Amino acid sequence: MQLFPVPPVNPRMRPRTALVASADRSFRQRLAHVLAGLRWQVREAEGGAEAWTEAEAALPDAVIVDSWLPDLDLGEFLGEFKGRFPEVDLVTAAGNVAAESPRGPYRQELLYALRHCQETDTAVWNAVPAIERSDRAMAPLELAKTIDAPLAADTPAACNLAALLTSLPAGIARTISIQSGRTAQGAEPNSSDRLPGLVGNAACMLEVSRRVRLVAPRMTPVLIEGPTGSGKELVAEALHRLSTRSRKPFVAINCAAIPEALLEAELFGHTRGAFTGAVHGRTGRIEAADGGTLFLDEIGEMPLGLQAKLLRFVECGELQRVGDNEAVKVDVRILAATHQALAPQTQNGAFRSDLYYRLAVFLIRTPSLAEHVEDLLPLIEHFLQKLGRDTPVKRLDESALAKLGAHDWPGNVRELEHVLERGVILAGENPVLTAQEIDFGLAVN
Repeated sequence: MQLFPVPPVNPRMRPRTALVASADRSFRQRLAHVLAGLRWQVREAEGGAEAWTEAEAALPDAVIVDSWLPDLDLGEFLGEFKGRFPEVDLVTAAGNVAAESPRGPYRQELLYALRHCQETDTAVWNAVPAIERSDRAMAPLELAKTIDAPLAADTPAACNLAALLTSLPAGIARTISIQSGRTAQGAEPNSSDRLPGLVGNAACMLEVSRRVRLVAPRMTPVLIEGPTGSGKELVAEALHRLSTRSRKPFVAINCAAIPEALLEAELFGHTRGAFTGAVHGRTGRIEAADGGTLFLDEIGEMPLGLQAKLLRFVECGELQRVGDNEAVKVDVRILAATHQALAPQTQNGAFRSDLYYRLAVFLIRTPSLAEHVEDLLPLIEHFLQKLGRDTPVKRLDESALAKLGAHDWPGNVRELEHVLERGVILAGENPVLTAQEIDFGLAVN
């Protein structure tokens, strides 16, 4: 049974050209396959800049743009593109069509191809819709419907879950469209693809694991974007662990935690007497990572002047210690992370565009906990087991689970871990955590 009617194809019709702009290679390939069956010639672009160049070189009949571009703001790109190529039929991956965009004679085919790809896709970024925060809590009953494999009855977090579901109050601003661990398109995610340490079988988490596995063996620089507390450093550690450099150092530095005056010396090292207080020479973090991986956390907080010096190192692999004239050759793989969207920052000059394009060769996005809330119970079980390594593992009663299920988790997975740790401490010798021990007051940091 066909879910969507296939548009009729006129065999005498001349080949049309479609340009697909997306950072997701699998999405481009699927869409190209469907369009080829409809007698389209398809050109591909990994980002907005490449799509613009392709359109300049050979004007396409239609352009399909993903809902996110790695190098340009989507809204700005669409506005500029419509102004420069007003005759091109411009459609987003969500199927939205700008009012100013001309309705091409093949619009039906474009929308069919998009619907077909979305129906068969099991690992696209939009497989799990972003959940809008609300003053009202998500109904824990709806939360439970999203769990793929319920916890075994003898696990500490299970806690008579079946009885809990019937007693919890309803009330929800927006229900989650994923049930039984399936993606929004109804496909079963393969939990065996999940990396150890990245807890959760939601489609967006499996996509993170898939991207890590794809890029880990390469030297490709990776930019990890995601909200605070969503596990960006865990992703960086997994990239290092699965790489050929796993036996070499993994050196991490938080660019936001070190004063600007000291950050350069911390990164590049310094010689004795290079500045006041430098009584000894010191090897920088970059040099300490030689042969291994350098993780630059919160790269968006790096001062512009230091960004230029980092760019020089990224381009040539050589650095100069502060106070030294000799260049040192260092072999490191660079991973960077930020809670900000850096592409817009390059537009207003807050972040160097040339450095951004060097770091964001491959992008991985860590989702907020709200985007994979169906993983809440497995995460609770994971953290309770972790907290019980030296003491008996505690369990949650129904009131504690209800309180956790009703929270919107602005601090993401890190907040959940801290809430549970605080609850274990407050419970003392009591083996059961109740709602009284679940305190969110100081969880976000």
